[in-house]
This record gives sequence, C-alpha cells and structure tokens, in this order.
Amino acid sequence: MSHTHDAAKDEAKNEAAKPGNNFLRTIIERDLAQQEGQPQRHFAGTPGDAAHHAAGPLDPAKIRTRFPPEPNGYLHIGHAKSICLNFGLARDYGGICHLRFDDTNPEKEEQEYVDAIKEMVSWLGWDWNQGGTSHLFYASNYFDFMYRAAEHLISAGLAYVDEQTPEEMRANRGDFGTPGVNSPFRDLGVEHHLNRFREMRDGKHPDGAMVLRAKIDMASPNINLRDPALYRIRRATHHNTGDQWCIYPMYTFAHPIEDALERISHSICTLEFEDQRPFYDWLLGHLADGGLLERPLPHQYEFGRLNLSYVVTSKRKLRQLVDEGHVAGWDDPRMPTLVGMRRRGYTPESVRAMVEATGVTKSNAWLDYSVLDGCLRSDLEGKAARAMAVLDPVQLKLTNYADIFGSMEHREPCSAPAHPHLPELGQRSFSLGPALWIEREDFMEVPSKGYHRLYPGNKARLKAGYIIECTGCEKNEAGEITAVLATIVPDTKSGTPGADAVKVKGVITWVGAHEAIAAELRLYDRLFTEAQPDAGGRDFLEVINPSSLKVVTGYLEPSLAGAIADVKVQFERHGYFVADRVDHRSDKPVFNKITGLRDNWGAK
Repeated sequence: MSHTHDAAKDEAKNEAAKPGNNFLRTIIERDLAQQEGQPQRHFAGTPGDAAHHAAGPLDPAKIRTRFPPEPNGYLHIGHAKSICLNFGLARDYGGICHLRFDDTNPEKEEQEYVDAIKEMVSWLGWDWNQGGTSHLFYASNYFDFMYRAAEHLISAGLAYVDEQTPEEMRANRGDFGTPGVNSPFRDLGVEHHLNRFREMRDGKHPDGAMVLRAKIDMASPNINLRDPALYRIRRATHHNTGDQWCIYPMYTFAHPIEDALERISHSICTLEFEDQRPFYDWLLGHLADGGLLERPLPHQYEFGRLNLSYVVTSKRKLRQLVDEGHVAGWDDPRMPTLVGMRRRGYTPESVRAMVEATGVTKSNAWLDYSVLDGCLRSDLEGKAARAMAVLDPVQLKLTNYADIFGSMEHREPCSAPAHPHLPELGQRSFSLGPALWIEREDFMEVPSKGYHRLYPGNKARLKAGYIIECTGCEKNEAGEITAVLATIVPDTKSGTPGADAVKVKGVITWVGAHEAIAAELRLYDRLFTEAQPDAGGRDFLEVINPSSLKVVTGYLEPSLAGAIADVKVQFERHGYFVADRVDHRSDKPVFNKITGLRDNWGAK
C-alpha cells in the first residue's frame, strides 16, 4: 500500500472522528485494520452479471455501503437517516456508497418514484458518482443471476416449488408457539421442482398458483426461516425490464444477492430487519458454497430507526393521507416526505444536522419535532435575509403626517440591514407614508398588564422609523376596529440625532400601504395533535390537526418584490418563511411558514 494511500486513509479516519464515535464506526475501523495489507479482490459472478458494475479489483482498505430504497413511494424523514448514515460513513472512511433501487415489485413501482428518490438524495447533498464512475444500480439488472441462483438452490435440494394456496401456506406456517408443517410438495424431488420452476418462468401457470420456497426448517423458532418464499408469479410490466419476466424475486431473496454482487462490505439497515439476518447469511453462504459468489461475503448490521414526533412514516398511511385528500399531495408542506419538507422550506443542512444530533444506536428512539425546527433555525439564522411582513393587517393612520412632512404625498425613506450580522448583504429600503399596515394584535383599546404596544395615550416605535403616539381607533357599524389612529413624534426617526430622546418599550413592525406587496401566506403547523399519532393502534386520522394550515392574505415590504421561488427569509417577529417552489410568482407571491422564531408548541 502506498504512502499516499496511507495518508489519505489517515485523513479519512481523522475526519470520521469529528462527528463522534458509535458502534458502526467501531466496527468499520476494526474491519479496516484487519484488512490492512490484504490483496485486492476481483468482482465475483459470471460474465454478464452486473455488466454496469465497475470492473476491476476491489480495494479491501475501502468500505462499500449502499442506500437501497424500493421505488414504490416518496422518501420521508426516516429515510434521511439511512441516506446520511450510509453516504456519510463511505465519505468519512474514503469508501463508496451505492444508490441502488430494490425494484423487485413491479406492481407498486414507478419511474416517477425512481426520479424523485434520485432528486432527494442529491438535494440532501450526496452523490453516487465517484472518480468519474456512477454507482447507481438496480436490482432488476441482476434478475438473470438471481434466476440462476434459484435454480442452483433447487438443484442442491435447498428450494422447492410449493403449490399450496396462500391460505394453506399461512395456516401451515405455524406461529411463535406452534411449529410449522412441511408442505406436501416439499420433497417431490429436484427434477420435479426444476421443471415446475421453469414452467413458472415460461408463463405456464397463473399468478399466485405456486411459489418457490427455500427449504430450511419449518420448526425454526425464527419464523423467517420457515421456508420463506423466494419467487412468485406476477404478470406486471416492470419499469426497467418491461415484460421480460413474469416471475419476480422476493425482496428478502434479492437484497442479499445484490449486496454480494456489488461487494458491499457493510450492509447497514434498520432494526426491523434483524430477524432476517439469519436468512441473509444462510442464502449467501449456500450460494458461495456453490461457487456463485466469492467470499468474504457482506455482513448485515442493524441500527435504531429515526422516529420523529407528530408525524407518521408508514408508506401506507402516507398514501392514505394523499389518496383521501387530507393533504394536497406527496409534496404538501405538512407531509414528512422529503419533497414536502423541501417545499415547506427545510434546508438539507438542517436535516443533516438533525440526523447527526440523533446519533446511531441499537435501539429505536423518538425524536421531538422541536429538534428539527431547532436545527432549521440554527441554519437560517446566519443566512436568511430579514424583512417586515404583516400577517393579520389593520390600517394605521398617521393623522399629523402632512404637518410633519408638509404633504400627504411625501414618502419618507427608511432603511434597515438585510441581515443584522452580514453587512455584505447591504441595506433594504422602504418608505413611510400616511397609511401603514400593522398587525391587529399591536393595538388594544384596553391594554392588558404588561402590554407595551399601541393603546390610546401610549407611545411605541415603528421599526426603522419614527416613534408614534396612539390616539384612538375607528370602528364600523358592527363595532369592529377598521383603523388605528396615531401621531408621529417629531425628531425621533431611527438612526438620526435625538432619536432616543423619547423612551418607549414597544416596537411595531409595519409595511407602507402605498408600496405593500399583497401575498398569499400559508401558515403551516404540525399535521397531528398527538406526538405519536398511531400509537397503540389508534386511527391516526382521528388526531389530524384541524389548524395545520391557515391561508391568509398579508402584506410584505417592497424588498421582496423580486423574490424568487425557494428563497428563505425571516419575517421579523413571525418566523422563517420560504417562497413556495411551485406556486410562487413575482406577480402573485406565495410564502410558506417554515417555523417560528422559537418553539411554542408546548404552550398551545
């Protein structure tokens, strides 16, 4: 091994230590130390297998991980942890991470999902291209090899074609307290099962008529080893292979083979696959014994999945939310899908920071939603420009405006930093006129204790403008307040000599009525009112938050006139907002609320 490679590996290990150690890093560092100085290995398999796989030697001093989604839906926040973990470990230890689609179920898989998954992995900041080579793979590219592997298992007496009905197989499987019963077809002989399997392949039997099963142990305490299904008949057009096949491998059969063919060194998955590991090892071991795979074989390691409070991540339940119209689609900003979170305004940096904050453990844990919002605020605080916006407007009339400026047509220029800590972003400009929009909550006829904003006789400052004194209000026939009345206190403009001569406790954000930009503001909140919406088998639809979306028309300061889709901004006092990436237009602004300036959910 060269000194250059030694230095690169040492650098990778130093980088790996930065996020903090965990049991997976300990395992990887142990394995890399054991592989030090070992000869390089070549790709296993017959010519034509995984022809798209990079040929040539495999470096034992590098790890290979993979993120293997099924393209049957949109990625959600739970997937983000697996993405960042697998790609992050490969990066930190100088290895390679594959993006591989486990596309073995054509009835539920679509190219739309393939494209969306690739887009979201890229959005999170990860790349499956390395050194000019693409590490993008599909399980369906291995179907020829998988079929040969299945025939090998039959020939070795390790698999058989079962013609029981699904109901009979289910009944004969047994349960945790009762061993299973052998199928009457189990021991009919190798030639019989080979012929039947080939008939399945050739389309001579209807869907569901028979399945190929592994021959392991129907009395095993691990129910996953009670002769699991390997292949089923499904006449469905596949997004990648078309109508080439009418039989498809089961996920649990295909997945280990994919790992082995791609020479994955560390097969990292969530805890629900722990009981599948014995079959994973059984299958790869027998295929290696038969000369179809080369040792050393991949090893599976399980970690605790990410569960975020106030969301559901079951694909079935997410689809139900979409199909029944509880949300506006997979990218609805209330959804925990990554496309929804992106549209809501969450940044990839905040998602990665949240994943890093959860750590890696061997047990499942719940993370409070406020952690995600905290990561988002930490990310945007240092880079989101500021602006004033009025979300619940009432008009403020400055009754002495002409006396102060000599004309009602005069517009008094005002300015404020685009960001208080980033002077390089410059100043934003707006102007004062005789009529302004302010928040309705900034006026009270009879103030409550500790209220420092506008009420008759009280003074407050217009942010970046003048101090004003409230003189009263106007009402309609129904007694509703239609305008707040105030006078300007002379010589109190922010930034001018003597501006602080009058002391006030309240500061009011505002937008000039003459230059206000009317905008649709979508005020999003958590989709559910309970932290664990489906806990204990509860119908999660019963705890949908009726206030998860409120749409209002508000007014924005003129600095946002040229805002482009997906730009993030802090509306002073209100929180962080984003110009909707789908509906926002310069002539019809639409902003989504991402999160408030602080977490106040517990106070609700």
